[in-house]
Amino acid sequence: MTDAVCRSCAEPLAGRAGRVGRSSVYCSAACRQKAYRERRAEPVDTVRGLIEEVGRQVEALVPQPPSVFYSGVSDLASSVGRLRRIARVARDTAKDDSVTRAVVTKAPGPPPPVDGPATADGPATADGAAPRAGAPRTSPDEGARTPDSTRGTPAGETAADRSAADRSAADRSAAGTTPGGRISAEQTSADQTSPIGPSATSDSVTPDSVTRTSVTQDPGPQVTLGESDFAALVEPYRRELRVHCYRMAGSYDDAEDLVQETFLRAWRARDGFAGRAGVRTWLYRIATNACLDFLRRTARRPRRYEPLPGMNHGSAEPPARITWLQPYPDEDLPSADDQPDALAVSRETMELVLLAAIQHLPPRQRAVLVLRDVLGLPAAETAQALEMTVASVNSALQRARPTLRDRLPRRRAEWTAEADAREREILGRYMAAAESLDLTAFTDLLGEDIRLTMPPNPYWFVGRAAITEFLGISLDPASPSFLGHWRHLPARANGQPAAGGYVRRPGTTVYRAQVLDVLRIEGDRIVEITSFEPHLFPAFGLPLRLPAGR
Repeated sequence: MTDAVCRSCAEPLAGRAGRVGRSSVYCSAACRQKAYRERRAEPVDTVRGLIEEVGRQVEALVPQPPSVFYSGVSDLASSVGRLRRIARVARDTAKDDSVTRAVVTKAPGPPPPVDGPATADGPATADGAAPRAGAPRTSPDEGARTPDSTRGTPAGETAADRSAADRSAADRSAAGTTPGGRISAEQTSADQTSPIGPSATSDSVTPDSVTRTSVTQDPGPQVTLGESDFAALVEPYRRELRVHCYRMAGSYDDAEDLVQETFLRAWRARDGFAGRAGVRTWLYRIATNACLDFLRRTARRPRRYEPLPGMNHGSAEPPARITWLQPYPDEDLPSADDQPDALAVSRETMELVLLAAIQHLPPRQRAVLVLRDVLGLPAAETAQALEMTVASVNSALQRARPTLRDRLPRRRAEWTAEADAREREILGRYMAAAESLDLTAFTDLLGEDIRLTMPPNPYWFVGRAAITEFLGISLDPASPSFLGHWRHLPARANGQPAAGGYVRRPGTTVYRAQVLDVLRIEGDRIVEITSFEPHLFPAFGLPLRLPAGR
């Protein structure tokens, strides 16, 4: 057997005589840091370079020792996964580009109107591309109106918020950049403090904007990107853009669609991106405008739950009903490598209670709050991204923060390693109580004022007594409403403990996915359960079925 050598400098590793545990693959901390810097440098910025890197990783694989083999295979799997995502974006943009060319090169018809180009399918976007297949169409007179003229100004949004909203959605979809994509570096802070975060003592959650990485770059020669190189350029930002769109929309499914819409808009406007602003800044601006268009198009508003006949909901006031709210898997959050400050902000800015509160804000106030308080963008950059004045941005933020604060719990637990261990222990007891049909053990875990909601379904309960009454019927084998026997798998959603519930109904032998329960825990009690339908189980790495013998 050949002597083990350092993977960085190729020097022999120290002997392991009398030592146990995992083998080291580097001879020193300096070599380990050097290897990390080389990985983070990411010289592979083209598809061809990534393919060559995959080849090098394959050649470097060695079956012994097992720890080195596992590390090499993990790196290879990561590179192949990235290559697959890039290929998917390239495929989708190529498809969109071919559709655009087919529409633009149709048999000549009447000349386009003087005020802008249009296609046979409807008004064109500002970059000259045809609207995406399946996108809502507007009639000629609708295209000249603002969203408010057809739907009314959203509740809580004033003329100051909408000072720049008199343009059509199509005018913004060309990428939302100034010539060359320049973003101002001027910084202006609002007067009020942010309600987001455990302490709520700083002007924003993050000290530095996550969108200001490489904001200013020397403009180089403008190069037209092909589908593959464009995909390699934008794909690394998919995760954080999906989180951004999720915060704006409150729905995991909608966030995925909005990221795809962002990439398509960026592809159509790629020739206008000269590299003066960072790619991240450019994409965030496009994504925000795509979200605003979506929110105005759907015009959905939170409502109050209503009492259902014959059901004891508890004596408290009904909570807000947000039918589109969905959980977000922690596994899909940006990692520390993707976003160095992700671990510091992801939990407090992804909690379901915060996401639900944000949904009460009008679209423009919501966008301002997310850009300023979550992403840490300065007021001037936020104003330019949303085509507002700095005064309007600060005004919208000052109105959004009290509204958000009023809808958040008075006490939000600060994350610690001890709290995380306690949550895991309570989650384990929660799953065990349900699986053993032990209603007493289940009830002991619930807070006195616990709230249970089941979006998008109309069922809701407030208070331990009401929830115990509801669960007692379904957990009692002698009851006609007995649902069946349960099994659970642990998960995490929105930085909170979650349990994927599977039920084996009487007379069957398979446990089928039934519900995803996301728990909010304060101290040693569960104070809120949000139960979601099981179609998102695959996003959490959960199977849709479990064998009876599990």
